[in-house]
Amino acid sequence: MAEINAALVVKLRKMSGQGMMDCKQALADTNGNLEEAMTLLRKKGLATLQKRADRETSEGKVICVSSKDGKEAAMATLCCETDFVAKSDAFLNTADVIVDYLLACKAADGAENLLNTEKNGKKLVDLITESVSKTGEKTEVGNYAKIALKVAGHIATYVHFNGKIGVMVEFETSTQEVADNSQFQTIAKDIAMHVAAVNPLSLDKSGIDADVVERERAIAAEQVKDKPANIIDKIVDGKMNKFFAENCLLSQGFVKDEKVSVEKIIADTAKTVGGTAKIKSFVRFAIG
Repeated sequence: MAEINAALVVKLRKMSGQGMMDCKQALADTNGNLEEAMTLLRKKGLATLQKRADRETSEGKVICVSSKDGKEAAMATLCCETDFVAKSDAFLNTADVIVDYLLACKAADGAENLLNTEKNGKKLVDLITESVSKTGEKTEVGNYAKIALKVAGHIATYVHFNGKIGVMVEFETSTQEVADNSQFQTIAKDIAMHVAAVNPLSLDKSGIDADVVERERAIAAEQVKDKPANIIDKIVDGKMNKFFAENCLLSQGFVKDEKVSVEKIIADTAKTVGGTAKIKSFVRFAIG
């Protein structure tokens, strides 16, 4: 068996983030081979991940990034089991590295696509495994999405101060000058914050699942079943219109001025700066 000197143990510790005793044992088990010892420690992390596969990951951090030209924005959730780990250096370092993978991933959504993205010869899934080996706790990418502008527009992003809610909102504008206007971008940011706070179900009523609409209509009908038959449908329609107004982003009252709808505040702001604008899509991720 090769002699395991202290310098080699320290080197492996810096590479892996593991404790000195774990590093020394890994080197002993691999006859002093640094690369094989690193692999062994990573396998330890994978074993931990598999062992804790059924654990809930209700803590973590939302990571959001925009490209330098503003044409793309991507967001993901990095989740773990406890707040203690979510604040640890190992977890936060992994979160920082994910930014590069977000920009590199070509897919529009899907956590698996992000996990299999490669940077500098290493897939993100391997980094997650290494993080698990350091924290001993289940860690996973919960959600991932990317928005890429195809026409003139702007992507507003917002991550709440607790790091557990993140939003991206895609705007299409008549010209890029409108999108780049500071007044327009301020309102766009406010709408991203609105989405974080109010959590709309969809952009408009066409985006609400048919099962949800059917359920809400049945509830409304049950509430007015004792009313005269000739007005029940009208009352139910009114209740459904209220449901859509409260749950669809475009028709919601703007959080900073509930008398004005989100759709109108965008249209009015764009008109003020010399053009038109509309919201194309939004993504909202929440942890816990």
